[in-house]
Amino acid sequence: MERFIRNDQYNEISNQAQILLNGYSTVNDLNVLHALRGLVKDKVNGLFTDLTVSQEEMLSKVEEVKDSEQAEDFLLGLEPYILPFPPMTEAKLKKLFPKVKKLKMPDLSELNETNLTYLGWNDYGQERKYLVVERDGKLTGLKGRFTPSNKKGICAICHSFSEIGMFMSESKKSQQGTYVNRGNYICQDSVVCNTQVKSLERLHDFQERMKS
Repeated sequence: MERFIRNDQYNEISNQAQILLNGYSTVNDLNVLHALRGLVKDKVNGLFTDLTVSQEEMLSKVEEVKDSEQAEDFLLGLEPYILPFPPMTEAKLKKLFPKVKKLKMPDLSELNETNLTYLGWNDYGQERKYLVVERDGKLTGLKGRFTPSNKKGICAICHSFSEIGMFMSESKKSQQGTYVNRGNYICQDSVVCNTQVKSLERLHDFQERMKS
């Protein structure tokens, strides 16, 4: 079977498995648990379109999860089917950020592409943050000034409560050369953010706002 699960979809499946676990730990009514299993199964299947029979059977096992061990086994069984983020090289990153003369590179040897919805890293010396987003088969590089807030808040990308900072992007708005700053709070640690992204919608919204 080919890989068919994006990282954000895997995160949401994991979230739904946890919802089911929470139900079994707090609810005794069998009818309620039966309904919850159905809701979780529908939510997981609803993340995809055009599932094959084998794929649907694999995902439907989520409703069998009753304890943490079963949840772990279920999620481990899905890992071989996670779609990896496109492999990165220094040359490819330099091409995505052609105007950055001294681009600070992330540690590419430490990347686990199957855990990435997007690639992000910080250059604290230059107070910069870089993001690489893949959309419709095309890679886009976003760079901006990044100021840690030293507090927790809601990230615009993963919509989770995390250590955040302000990402500020400068973009040309008109033919007269007028520049405007666009910004929003996002996770300071992009690795953590990638474990919390459960949908591409907010990531793509953030991408559009920063580059427009």
